Amino acid sequence: MNEVQLTSASRSSFYAGMRVLPKAEREAMYAIYAFCRAVDDIADDQHGERAERAAALDAWRLDLDALYADGDPGRAAIVAEAVQRFGLDRADFEAVIDGMAMDVARDIRWPGMAELELYCDRVASAVGRLSVRVFGMPENEGLELAHHLGRALQFTNILRDVDEDAAIGRVYLPAEALTGAGIPLTTPAEVTSDPRLDEAARPLAARAHDHYRAADAILAARPAGLLIAPRLMEAAYSKLLAQMEARGWAPPRVPVRVSKPALLWSLARLLVMR
Repeated sequence: MNEVQLTSASRSSFYAGMRVLPKAEREAMYAIYAFCRAVDDIADDQHGERAERAAALDAWRLDLDALYADGDPGRAAIVAEAVQRFGLDRADFEAVIDGMAMDVARDIRWPGMAELELYCDRVASAVGRLSVRVFGMPENEGLELAHHLGRALQFTNILRDVDEDAAIGRVYLPAEALTGAGIPLTTPAEVTSDPRLDEAARPLAARAHDHYRAADAILAARPAGLLIAPRLMEAAYSKLLAQMEARGWAPPRVPVRVSKPALLWSLARLLVMR
């Protein structure tokens, strides 16, 4: 499941983080989310033919072309004001579509780590690159934060959504981790019901922790910009990862969520500390 496919808990963290932004930045982030939601819905449409879904994504590319050429932007009008105000890079919107196209081309199952890194860069870190421009971060720090926090959040999503993804024929856990745990790469249902899945999931959790630590170091240096939103997303998702690690990934898996009181406490603490 993609970064923009958020559960109620992570939607709460997204909206809680964005609601504390100034009006222009808040509206820009909502516009970016609306764009991501629209193209993600195309990628995850289980009833549409792959060719039709690919064509629908290509139509979004044409709308972006028109937007950046000062033509009629069509549906891309939802991000027009944000693009103009914050200088958002077309390549980052394109990268998000490219990530969705990977899901349309085939149901991703146990990709190699290199393919998974590419996928995460497109569906998560590219969204981060758009976001840090809105937050007003310096370029170098912003790009580094987008890289690390995007991957941390996406790896956490993958680990959270194992069963939901398998139900639609997808397994994003990397092939190297699955075969390293001795799990045959047969079907999504068989792979995710294997009791050794816990052993396969933990290396990806360790990678997520590495990225959280790198993101935290960037934020701890207090670069310029509106940092409350990425701090809250980091706090919410890192808690989610810790809860999953305590539960484990051996089947059957009970869903874990960050509670609303815990989320509000994190927000209050961050507001005091900023």
